[in-house]
Amino acid sequence: MAEVKSRKTNRKPSQTGCQPQSGYTVQASVWIEKNGQLYLGGGRIILLENIHKLGSISAAARSMGLGYRNAWLWIDSMNQLAPSPLVIKVKGGPGGGYAQLTEEGHKALKSYKKLRKKMEATLESLQPE
Repeated sequence: MAEVKSRKTNRKPSQTGCQPQSGYTVQASVWIEKNGQLYLGGGRIILLENIHKLGSISAAARSMGLGYRNAWLWIDSMNQLAPSPLVIKVKGGPGGGYAQLTEEGHKALKSYKKLRKKMEATLESLQPE
């Protein structure tokens, strides 16, 4: 099963929920590892969403300010750790190549977002008064 970890981030409190009057907030980040290797995290989820939206690894990477090589390394790692590939590439032809999420890719996005929503609800309940 996926292990949930938290860590301190530089995110602003408004990005994760309410900011109590005391000025203190509880922050966390969630990612999923498999056998000690990063499988899904915030950046990888954004990459998958952008691939789905833009249909291209290079366009998705560019939209994030990420190099194509790094984007491809993330995809390759996710594909190897997943039960089946999350992203497939179709080589260019007359209309050019494209990339798309597989059914497993859509499932991974949905699962991560559900986990993230649960974490945010828990954080909300932990905010200091």
